[in-house]
Amino acid sequence: MGFAILVGLAGWLSGCAPAEQHVALGTLERERVTLPATVDEVIVALPVMAGTWVGQGTVLVQLDDRQQQAQVARALAEVERAEAQLDKLRNGARPEEVAAAQAQVTGTQATLQEAESSYARARQLQRQQLISQADVDHALASRDAASATLTAAREALLTLTNGTRQEDLRMAGAELAAAEASLASERKRLADLTLTAPRDGWLDSLPWNLGERVRSGSPLAVLLVGEQPYARVYVPQRYRVSVQVGDTLMVAVDGVAQPLQGRLRWIANEPAFTPYYALNQSERSRLMYLAEVALGEDAASLPSGVPAQVQLPEVQP
Repeated sequence: MGFAILVGLAGWLSGCAPAEQHVALGTLERERVTLPATVDEVIVALPVMAGTWVGQGTVLVQLDDRQQQAQVARALAEVERAEAQLDKLRNGARPEEVAAAQAQVTGTQATLQEAESSYARARQLQRQQLISQADVDHALASRDAASATLTAAREALLTLTNGTRQEDLRMAGAELAAAEASLASERKRLADLTLTAPRDGWLDSLPWNLGERVRSGSPLAVLLVGEQPYARVYVPQRYRVSVQVGDTLMVAVDGVAQPLQGRLRWIANEPAFTPYYALNQSERSRLMYLAEVALGEDAASLPSGVPAQVQLPEVQP
């Protein structure tokens, strides 16, 4: 019912406005670049007002970065720890550590010699029935313990003098690489808290106010970019077959005395309104196809949102 009223109104308007025949109506637009929030955080600075021309790299919105600064500091500390661990493995043991291990070996050798002598005396005394078998067993256990301690001391010395295993070096290198990757990620999150203009353009809007806590994914700033605008118009169905991408078209802009020359850079393949297969032949004639007509440098100073009319080539009835 509502669509039938819309169709009737469009037919009445077309009959009352013959001057608008062969014309696609629309407005001048610029490409929109939306800068979203990457985290839930508070806005602490809005250094540029909406409606201002900004250059690439200009700070538009600053979010509170104190928490993220702490995360970066923690990640940096992990990198330094991993670097120190890898350097330690690469450099090997210090001379003092090797000397201490050598002294440990010498000391355990002396202890073993004493334990062996004690065991030998205990066996002799046991044969003379001067001590019990338990005393001999105790001396034997002391000798075995001293022997095991000497073996452990020698292995520790070999560990220091033989150097670090390649597997340990690779493991330490992998830990360092992981720490560096984590640091890079935290620094990227920190940088994302300062929103800058990715291109030259007009700062169209700042949807959030200073002091508000934004949600991740919410748009923080909207830029209108491009040196000149383009005409965003709706082409009637009967002219769709007569225009192709690349065609030169004349664009009339309200408030500009002379028409501007433009080039059709895109036109939709699907109608903008009700699908054609749901309409009868009469209704299909009122379908519209969204199109974009690029303008030249002579349109660079024109603002966005101004009404525009694109002259279309005449078609045979």
